[in-house]
Parts: sequence; C-alpha cells; structure tokens
Amino acid sequence: MSIFCNVLTALFTVVSAPAIIPFLQILFGVEQPILEEPAFAWTLDGIKDYTNYQLSAMIQAGGKEGALVYVCIGIILVFFLKNVFRYLAAFFMSPVRNGMVRDIRQQLFEKVVDLDLGWFSERRKGDLLARVTIDVQEVEISIFNVLVTVFREPLVIIGSLIFLLYVSPQLTIFVFGLMLFTGIIIGGIGKTLKKKSSKVQERLGDLVAMLDENLSGLRILKSFNAQASQAAKFQKENDGYSDLLTRLLWRRDLSSPLSEFLGVTMVAILLWYGSALVFSGELAAETFLAFLFAFFNVSQPTKAFSNAFYNIQKGMAAVDRIEEILSVQSTIKEIAQPKQISPFSKAIDFQNVTFGYANEGRKAVETINLSIPKGKIIAMVGSSGSGKTTLIDLLLRFYDTTSGAILIDGINIKNLQLSNLRSLFGVVSQEPILFNGTIFNNITFGLPNCSQTEVEKAAKIANAHDFILATENGYATNIGDGGNKLSGGQRQRLTIARAILRNPPILILDEATSALDSASEKLVQDALEKIMQNRTTIIIAHRLSTIQHADEIVVLKDGQLIESGNHQSLLEQKGEYRKFVQFQVVGD
Repeated sequence: MSIFCNVLTALFTVVSAPAIIPFLQILFGVEQPILEEPAFAWTLDGIKDYTNYQLSAMIQAGGKEGALVYVCIGIILVFFLKNVFRYLAAFFMSPVRNGMVRDIRQQLFEKVVDLDLGWFSERRKGDLLARVTIDVQEVEISIFNVLVTVFREPLVIIGSLIFLLYVSPQLTIFVFGLMLFTGIIIGGIGKTLKKKSSKVQERLGDLVAMLDENLSGLRILKSFNAQASQAAKFQKENDGYSDLLTRLLWRRDLSSPLSEFLGVTMVAILLWYGSALVFSGELAAETFLAFLFAFFNVSQPTKAFSNAFYNIQKGMAAVDRIEEILSVQSTIKEIAQPKQISPFSKAIDFQNVTFGYANEGRKAVETINLSIPKGKIIAMVGSSGSGKTTLIDLLLRFYDTTSGAILIDGINIKNLQLSNLRSLFGVVSQEPILFNGTIFNNITFGLPNCSQTEVEKAAKIANAHDFILATENGYATNIGDGGNKLSGGQRQRLTIARAILRNPPILILDEATSALDSASEKLVQDALEKIMQNRTTIIIAHRLSTIQHADEIVVLKDGQLIESGNHQSLLEQKGEYRKFVQFQVVGD
C-alpha cells in the first residue's frame, strides 16, 4: 500500500506543474484555442490536444476569469490528492519501519544471549549495550525514517525526466550531465561520512562501557575516593566523542546547503543555456517554461534524495556494527539429530578431558579423568586458577573440550540437545545472580507455569519463606537491580529456592557460602543440606569444613587432578589436601 500511494504521489507531483502550462499558453495567447473536439488518443500529443480543447471550451463558456477559477480548483485538487497520498504512503510505511527496528532489536538480543561465553571474554559489556540500543536507534533515525523518501523520490525523478526528455532531449542531456557532476560531489562526501560515523559509534560504545563499569563498581569507586579521577577519565572520553561528533555533524549539515547551492547553480546554468536556445530560435519559449516547471519537480526530490543518501551513509556505520554481532557464529552447536536423557540414571564421566582458553597459552585443565556416580556428593578443591570452575563450564557446555569427552549416562554431551543437557543441572553460584523484578518471578525464573504453593514450598526448604513474608509485599516485592534490596544471605537463599523449584537431578554448588557471614552461612548451609539429599551434587569449595561429608573429594592443581578420596583418606596421604586443611586451621 505504501508503494502504491508513493506511485500516486509521484504521479500527482509530476503532473502538477505541467498541467497548468496548456492553460497559460491559451490564456496569454501563446497557443491558439482548439474549438473543435479532437479524437482522443492515449499519446502525449493526443492528451495535450484534448486538454487544450477542454480548456478552450471553459474559456469560451465562462470567460477567462471563470475558467481561471476552475483551473485553480483543479490545481488545489491535484495538490490535495498529492499530499493525501504522500501522508498515506508514510502511514502505511510506519508499521513496516517500526517492525524492522523491532525485529533487528529482537534478533540482536536473541543472538547475544545465544553466543558462547568465550566470545564475551573479549568484548566490553557497555559496547554490546550500545550496539543493541544506540546503534539500533541510529538505524531507525538515519535509515528507516527516510524509507518513504527513498521509495517516492526516484519515482518523481523518473517521471519528471521522462517528461523532460519529451519536451527537449537536448536540454535533458545537458541537465543530466550537471546532475551527474553534483552526484559525484555528494557521493564523495557521503563515503567519508560513513567512516566518521563508524568512529563516532565506537567512541559512544566506549562511553557507555565506561558508564556501565563505574555504575557496577560504585561502592569501590566511592570507598577509594576515585570520583574525581574517574570523572576526569570520563571527561576525556566524553570530550573525544563530542569533538568527533561535531566534525561528523559539520560534514552532515553540509548536505543541505551544498545541495541547495549546487541546485541553484544548475538552475542558473540551465537558464543561461535554455535562454540561449530560445533566443536562437531552437526552442520555443513556452516549451522552455514547461521544461523549467518539470525541472523544479526533479530538483526538489533530488535534494530530498541527497539528504536521505547522507542519512543512510551515516546509518550504515551503525548497520555494520549490528551486522558484526549478527554474523558471529557460536562455537557451541547441536548436531542435526541430538539425543535426550530422561531421567539421569547412571553417572557423569570425564574421560581424558583437556581444555585451554583461546587467549591463554596454557591448558586450563589437562587429561582429567573422573567419574561421578548418580546420588554421590563430589567436592572439588584447589587454589584459584586450578580449573574447578572450568570443569563445571565444560560440563554445562558453556565451552567445548579441546580433547577428550564428557559423558552422561554413556552419551557424549556434544550429542545431547543443549536445553535437555542444561535442564539436568541446578546451579547455585558464589555470587547470587538475581534480576530486577519480584521475588516470585526470580524464584520461578525459567519456569513460568509454577503455582504459588510450589514456590512457597521451595522457599521454605531454602529457609527463605520467613524473610520473604517480612518484606513489604511478600512474594510480590520488587528486589531491585541484582537484588540490591536484599542482604547477601537472603539473595543466596533465593537462588537456592530457584534451584529447588527446578528440582534438577544434578546440583552444582560453586562456593555457595564463601561470601557469607557465619549466621547467613548456617542458614544457607542448612538449606543446601536439605536440597542435597538423594541428589547427585558437585561442590566447589574453599571452606573445607563444608565438604568433609562428601563421598569423594578431588584435588586440582594447575589444571590437573592430583589427588582423590574421602576426607580421612586424603588427610592420611599427607599431600596437597592436607596442606589446605592445615592452612585453614591455622587461619581460623
């Protein structure tokens, strides 16, 4: 419908100026009236003769003044229809334009949350936020807002050029040469505009990234009295962005005056050349007048189109930054026909598992062999960087092993459906991850169809029900960004309730109590003991007092498994584990 209305807009634009020429020619005696009705034909000459006949009849019937009234009404009607269809073209294009922006934003979000974790390790979160928000907005402003212009103006230009060719091929070729010269100048500036825009978007991404980092670390920033230094650093980035944007706007704002100047220059040259043809008798004065009217129908759309071209060049820099993300291929892929496990019934097996991060020279884990039978509690111990968390990331397939295999019930996890694999696990991490929303929504995260009764049951097991009821609106209380309205122990108990509600066959506790005070730790530990009953559990812990009851404890060092056994047998080995225990006893 938008294209159809644009065609009609172009049609009324093209005929609006030339339509008055025959009347003026007859009115001022440039052309003789036609008093006998000619045979109508669908040719330019046939339409012209028939129009002249109708105009002559109007002048004969009502005089020149009466005919002028009808012609003025006709002109008003033509311009009214032109603008009605112009509005309708924009009206029908609006949902298309906004739908495109919506789809791009949705595709970006789905792509970002689908990419593997390794990709994010080399990206700044603020830059990603800028691409999903600011770059998408730039595409909307610079490209989609001028879609109507891009569709309509070429039709107007083409229609007017056809009329120009009919009136005077010689003048049209002359004008076309001038327009080509103008286009080369505008195109050259447009290319540099795209390069500048790309740099501006990158600097804006850096600004957003810096803002995000400072907001995330606001407590540290204030406690170290770093407000002034960070403000100076931000000002430096802000000034750099502002200067770059100013130079970009100088170049962009040059488009309108430059287009107008070049247009006036073209008109002046056209007047000089066309008048010379009239004076020499090669071109009739009324024909040149019609040509000028038609030329103005070309010049205005050309100016609008050149401005749109500038905007599109500016927006293409944002498109490139968006496309850079959309074109990234995740390294974690499902096979064509993945298998499923339901339920987990045997064991998890690490077989000669080796893995190294792309940006590190050494192996994070190397030749790990470990079996975790169903229903057993396995604890992983080791200093920071020993590979404990890496093994968990490999098990959840956040990364893929470099060599070796991880099997669940004898099936390689690379052959499992990703959603099915991850549904087997419930994770309680050291840093509780919560979202801005209600307590109820955070507990039911990823499980939208849970009842109030099920949520309350999970919260009671996690020792969270009482403090939830004590909040302002109970389970409907909003906990703020990241759960900042709650204490650390309360946040952790909510994540435990979330894991309980999921009811996974395999539980992963990643240093779940290490950041808590003694009182909170006791409540959380009690909740964890409840959820661990009759469940396969993998514990990563620094506090060895919390894992003495584990069926097996494995000790990692520099990515290798160096010891394994229960608490007592490892103490008797007098190895690395015993050193850890002695260090903690001395520390206590």
